[in-house]
Amino acid sequence: MGAQAQRTEEWADVTPDAARRLLTAAVEAFAERGYHATTTRDIAGRAGMSPAALYIHYRTKEELLYRISGVGHRLALGILRQARDGAGTPAERLADAVRRFVRWHAEHHTTARVVQYELGALGEEHYAEIVALRRDTDGAVRDIIEDGVAAGDFDVPDVRGTTLAVLSLCIDVARWFNADGKRSPEEVGELYASLVLRMVGCAQER
Repeated sequence: MGAQAQRTEEWADVTPDAARRLLTAAVEAFAERGYHATTTRDIAGRAGMSPAALYIHYRTKEELLYRISGVGHRLALGILRQARDGAGTPAERLADAVRRFVRWHAEHHTTARVVQYELGALGEEHYAEIVALRRDTDGAVRDIIEDGVAAGDFDVPDVRGTTLAVLSLCIDVARWFNADGKRSPEEVGELYASLVLRMVGCAQER
């Protein structure tokens, strides 16, 4: 899937078109310059609009970040919940969760960098809402690992610490992934799924 098609898929529910263009422009600007160094003029210019037009759709720059962060975190949480609630052994479900979570962070690495690394720029109320989504994300992975421990499939003395390590490993893909690099998102997903199964003491899917 090309970059333009991925952007269309990401923001398909955002209407009207001008609001969607502004979100896409904000993602690119925040990823390139960082939230604090980006101005509303930068964002509007990338979207081919005037700064005044931006305020028709978003009251502040922070509201743009909040919308981006909310969409990204809900997509990521949906991926993990679907894997958690799917059929199969804990090993199969954990591998599926990691494979798909990593692939999302690779395919949407620009958005994911903003979602994962600009969290601290959110206002207090918005920050609390996004942190709650992150706790749910943590919980979805922890549930799978706990299932594996209970079934005797995983050897994990510290479930919470291992959950954090798994999520950190997956999220970091957004920081380094290069679409022109040697590995595709699918290949990185397969590699990380294998690594995570070894982390939990399960050398292969069952």
